[in-house]
Amino acid sequence: MHGLSTQLHELEAIATLVTSIAPPADVLLCVPATLIERAVSAIAGGIGIGGQDCHAEISGSFTGDISAQMLKDAGASSVIVGHSERRLQHGETDAMVAAKAQAAWAAGLFVIVCIGETQAQREAGKALLTCRDQLANSLPAHILTQELAIAYEPLWAIGSGHIPSDEHIIEMHTHIRHCLEIRLGSAGKNVRILYGGSVDCDNVGAILALAEVNGALIGGASLKAEDFDAVIGFFCNA
Repeated sequence: MHGLSTQLHELEAIATLVTSIAPPADVLLCVPATLIERAVSAIAGGIGIGGQDCHAEISGSFTGDISAQMLKDAGASSVIVGHSERRLQHGETDAMVAAKAQAAWAAGLFVIVCIGETQAQREAGKALLTCRDQLANSLPAHILTQELAIAYEPLWAIGSGHIPSDEHIIEMHTHIRHCLEIRLGSAGKNVRILYGGSVDCDNVGAILALAEVNGALIGGASLKAEDFDAVIGFFCNA
């Protein structure tokens, strides 16, 4: 919940950098729904603009919610579903996340599905099991693999300034890849797996170098162009 029209210049600065250096990566900014249309106009196609959440229904008596069709209509190309803050603060279940993903695909949006364990689940030795079950139950029955990315974000790392060890990230991303291949066969090899959780310019280079890390889901480091530009620069060397 960050961003007013007075901060659109930050998006413009990010788009200018991306256009000038053409990093070998897709760059997407998921902004508040109130800014999507203006953000699309401000960057003039320099980078992708997405939504931070959507409702599973096309329309109805859901005051204050935003449908996937509304995001698409405003100019969004993508949407995040199942973010840990939505799961924790709004009680979203895996089934709800799967329904949102299905609605987003029906609207023609690329979908980033988030999964991740709590500190208690990790300490209990249930991190792999938790993420396996979340992944299995947060995806619809029919998956559009070319329009999907999975974001692994350990809940205890988000905004904490702490990240898992390299060994843990590799273990979890390899596990997620294995789960995707079991369910999707060879198509599971092509789904991008992003790491999220206190990623910034100081650690993104090392994280991107790890096995099965295909990108990053950036939080606070994306709010200012100076910070996010430093992160994007590492993709040129990844």
